[in-house]
Amino acid sequence: MATTATATAPLTLAPPETRVRPASALLTLARRRAMLTSRTPRQIAVPLLGPALLALILAPALKKATGGLHSHIDYTSFVGVGAVGLVIPLSCVFAGLSVLVDRHSGAQRELLAAPVGRAYLVLGNMLVAIVLSALQALVVVGLSALRGGSFHITGAGVAWFLAAALLFTVFMYGLAETVASRVHKEEDYVGATPVLAILPFFFAGALFPISAMPAALTTIAKLLPLTHALALMRYGFVDPSGRGLHDIWGMGNATTEAWLSLGVVALFAAALVTISVRVFARSAVA
Repeated sequence: MATTATATAPLTLAPPETRVRPASALLTLARRRAMLTSRTPRQIAVPLLGPALLALILAPALKKATGGLHSHIDYTSFVGVGAVGLVIPLSCVFAGLSVLVDRHSGAQRELLAAPVGRAYLVLGNMLVAIVLSALQALVVVGLSALRGGSFHITGAGVAWFLAAALLFTVFMYGLAETVASRVHKEEDYVGATPVLAILPFFFAGALFPISAMPAALTTIAKLLPLTHALALMRYGFVDPSGRGLHDIWGMGNATTEAWLSLGVVALFAAALVTISVRVFARSAVA
């Protein structure tokens, strides 16, 4: 009796879910966000308006009206660096608003279905916010220099300035992304802008030393990451003696105080990055 052998194809396992390389995914998402940002020039220009007016008009006017307020620092330079504490928050808040719009009328739903971790969507947007904030901060400092500001720039000073500005930008974008993930309407997000970006500016020593405020407000100022970031940026560019750092820590060693303030800003940045990723992941499945 003949037997018929049934050929059976070897069992093949489906390949595991294809995952894009992290670096490639991050750059692709950042490139997409950069292209979207370039199509909305107001996101680049609007955050510059207020800080530019501070550097070009308000700082020289206050310097003339008050006699400088500071015997050890040129006041135009003092406010020029302080204006960075406004341009970075405004830039990050605008970036967060664009994410909110992308969720409602953009391609965020399709991106959530892509084989990439959701954290990369946040980090890709953050990269663009960092680059944009850096360019805007350089413009503000440059305008201040053109208006007569005096800066003492060294290699170590540049390192302190960049480290403080970078970490503060990461913190601010993490905060903006967190709020954008929690609210559902653009109007609600815009309504939170003064609290997120403008109010801390007036308490963090942007226009005057925090020691000039009442003791209670000075204590509050010391808890704000912007206060530490501005003190570090001034330490790098206009205040090598570290007077702003002394106002915060009351110690005698400016370098030690600088490291402490850098640690404070780094902790805030790390906390808000973690929170923003978790809140975004939860809102994506809501």
